[in-house]
Amino acid sequence: MTTKTTQTVDAAAAGTWTLGDRTVNRLGFGAMRLTGSAAFDLGSSRDREQSIRVLRRAVELGVDHIDTAAFYFSRLRSANELINRALAPYPDELTIVTKVGPGRDASGAWLPWATPGQLRGQVEENLRQLGRDHLDVVNLRLNGPGPLSDHFGALAELREAGLIRHLGLSNIGPEHLAEAQAIAPVVCVQNRYGLASRPDRSGDLLRICGEQGIAFVPFFAIAGEGREGGAAPDGAGDDDAVLAVARAHGATPAQVRLAWTLGQGGHVLAIPGTGNPDHLAENVAAGALRLTADEMALLDAVR
Repeated sequence: MTTKTTQTVDAAAAGTWTLGDRTVNRLGFGAMRLTGSAAFDLGSSRDREQSIRVLRRAVELGVDHIDTAAFYFSRLRSANELINRALAPYPDELTIVTKVGPGRDASGAWLPWATPGQLRGQVEENLRQLGRDHLDVVNLRLNGPGPLSDHFGALAELREAGLIRHLGLSNIGPEHLAEAQAIAPVVCVQNRYGLASRPDRSGDLLRICGEQGIAFVPFFAIAGEGREGGAAPDGAGDDDAVLAVARAHGATPAQVRLAWTLGQGGHVLAIPGTGNPDHLAENVAAGALRLTADEMALLDAVR
């Protein structure tokens, strides 16, 4: 069951927000699942041409904010290289956001969290794979509770050198945001947050970002606790409230989850990812879905 306007809705229907000097539609695209059916799975790879078609179709549908990383790869596919192949030369209005800190070796095994001195190499790897001379936004993804000043300071130096345009943070607490802001401006925060996946510190950050005009970008907004394994088949295991709201709007449960996410504030961006062209169109159409105050309250109770 899908919205009747799936094929005609443009990402602009979700409204816009700013990432520094970049204005983007609030409904974006996450590249993690372009490489395989499950994130970080080296055992299978998606069809290359289909992934390229999905990326090009996303841009045709008004998506101008793509989230990616050099460590998004399967045995035969790299998200960054797919983006390069599909979209270069890049439209001026397209904003590509990547992240550094984590890394994987050629076998797919996770490496220790990067040292401040290794971050330049990670930034340069993203530049090389994407075929760019600068990165629009780079998120420092934390891997623990410790201070981030040395790491964020290293990225701030790369920003001053012109390799990075804007800086963001991922997987953080409120104390990390304050620490980073003392070093350089932060344009976005990317944390796990969804209808049935709301860690306390992410809720605090949602509010703080709204107060400070910083974009809050939830990941796994559809998959929830399924996370890297991907979302369950649409409707499978969904709460009765989600299913009821979906029926009322002639929408899918996934669309309702995205609409709820966007309904958390004008500063909230959504970056659902998929390798399926039909799911892409449904995700973009969710940007036009407006839930009532009563529906939002009903969904707020879902845990």
